[in-house]
Amino acid sequence: MASGAALVTGCVLPASPPRANHVHSRTRGCRSLRFHHTRRLFGCAPARGHLKLARAEGYPAMDGTNDGSPSSKLHTRLRLWEFPDCYILEPIDGLADLFLSVSRANGTMNLVEALPPCGSSTPKVQTVYGVIGVLKLAVGSFFLVITDRDCVGSYLGHAIFKVTGLKVLPCNNALNTTSAEQKKMESEFSELLDAAERTIGLHFSYDINLTLSAQRLHDLGDEYKSLPLWRQAEPRFLWNSYLLEPLIENKLNQYLLPVIQGFQNMHAEVGSEKLNVTLIARRCTRRIGTRMWRRGADAEGYAANFVETEQIMQSKGFTASYVQVRGSMPFMWEQIVDLTYKPSFDIVRQEDAPRVLERHFHDLQKKYGAVLAVDLVNTGGGEGRLRERYAKSIEPILSEDVRYVHFDFHRVCGHIHFERLSQLYEQIKDYLKQHRYFLINDKGEKIEEQTGTVRTNCIDCLDRTNVTQSMIGRKILESQLQRIGVLGVDGTISNHPAFDTNYKVLWANHGDAISIQYSGTPALKGDFVRYGKRTTQGIVNDLWNALARYYLNNFVDGTKQDAMDLLQGHYTTSVSRDMAVPRKGGLLENYASFRLAFALIMGALMFMMMSLRHARDDVRHFFLSLLWAGLCIGITHFVRANGRTFTNRPRFHQSHH
Repeated sequence: MASGAALVTGCVLPASPPRANHVHSRTRGCRSLRFHHTRRLFGCAPARGHLKLARAEGYPAMDGTNDGSPSSKLHTRLRLWEFPDCYILEPIDGLADLFLSVSRANGTMNLVEALPPCGSSTPKVQTVYGVIGVLKLAVGSFFLVITDRDCVGSYLGHAIFKVTGLKVLPCNNALNTTSAEQKKMESEFSELLDAAERTIGLHFSYDINLTLSAQRLHDLGDEYKSLPLWRQAEPRFLWNSYLLEPLIENKLNQYLLPVIQGFQNMHAEVGSEKLNVTLIARRCTRRIGTRMWRRGADAEGYAANFVETEQIMQSKGFTASYVQVRGSMPFMWEQIVDLTYKPSFDIVRQEDAPRVLERHFHDLQKKYGAVLAVDLVNTGGGEGRLRERYAKSIEPILSEDVRYVHFDFHRVCGHIHFERLSQLYEQIKDYLKQHRYFLINDKGEKIEEQTGTVRTNCIDCLDRTNVTQSMIGRKILESQLQRIGVLGVDGTISNHPAFDTNYKVLWANHGDAISIQYSGTPALKGDFVRYGKRTTQGIVNDLWNALARYYLNNFVDGTKQDAMDLLQGHYTTSVSRDMAVPRKGGLLENYASFRLAFALIMGALMFMMMSLRHARDDVRHFFLSLLWAGLCIGITHFVRANGRTFTNRPRFHQSHH
């Protein structure tokens, strides 16, 4: 598009300057540019010679006093120059004149005024849209930059972008001078960095804090709102909190881009009224992980798959929101993969369950007020044991502000009668009406305040949980629309088919996004959320996704879990920290391979069949077939008996035991 702006999914973005001509002109001229060192970062002394103090425009002190000025705004577009010995990030959004230089040898950073001499080779150049952060490993650092983005909607009037391209820039040329052991460790981490590049569901805004709900943003004072976005952020939901540390330490204010996981947006009409509905999923990073390798809670009370979902509605000048949360049952339990379809549940340190659960709910009360815990797990079987432990552990803290409701989703609703969730709503509707929702008018005046939340869980906190949360969200939205006059007193969303359809799709996409992040597949039972009923195609999709989950949980998620732990700083291998070494198992753990075992079993089966074909002519082949059959059975039995060893295990995972 030749005009001055590019339109991307409803958001107007400033257009890039003509890239090819600009790049070539800068490349041709860079031989004559002097490489002025302006300030040495990471605590190193400044270089002597041509120096200018790079303390001025574009990089104010991180005290928040100048954050209303243009110099405090985040860079929205940068030109990345890849020179042989450094990367140069050149702001091309007009917000600063200084460039950020990053050493490719060890990741040290400088602010410079110009590009270095090009030498004999032309540097590779591309546009990037922000820095996710810096990952420091035993040797060298790795910069994560956004190479592509899509504008996917708006939040309270500010554009929201989805990360659609992520690139890891290695700064480890010094690896050539390190020991063979360190080289081996870094080569093993390269697989994890590849997994990091495939991280999905990352969203960000250059202008507004996405980690806080609309109510919390409204209640903040002007002084707090003037702080840089990273300082306003809720640490639990800041996905790149650990990765931003090196940039924070060096006060690179304009590069500190907060990122969260999860965002959905829709525009529709109810009658003659225009309506905007947004769903924001804020994933807690404290116990982030994959479906089978992160269950329950840790000793501090942080629950696995803990996600805050905020539903925001804007219409007729009003803004309303409702916050609900999901999270694994908040005591210590595990379900370690062992090649069986449904591994057994293991409650760990049962005597600590009341203490861990109390810490979890105390934290929820501080942040949300009253809490209603809705437990959707089965009454019998392994899930029943977990339910009993949950109910028994929460009993001492039950009060007017902490309530517990068990609803056996599968027994009441089965696999097709999800409309029976109305029975659950009858049990909780008084609580929902009592604790209300957040509502402000066109003048920004608060009319209603949310004073409590609903905490929903099943085993995975995915499928049953998403169906239930969508039901709660629907009831709250209808109440809000009735309050502002968009719906009549007894009006429902179902009376407006077009809006009803869009709303169902919004929640279905929301559930799929959370499920893919945790389990690797879209949510099960998604057809009910999407269409309001179970369908044959939906049941077939559930079967396929269940099989896909089995494969991913057993043979992929171990590596994915390690990548998550590395990016979140839960495992560190840094020159500035005590370097931990992944735990070493025994001979079987080090060399066990399911692929090898499977190949041996298939080979034994093949030889057994060949021997049986010749058994009529020579009885010896019959005994050979028995030998091959015995080998096949023996290997199968050995693999089943040592199932956990033959799965893709996280190298950094530590059991609760």
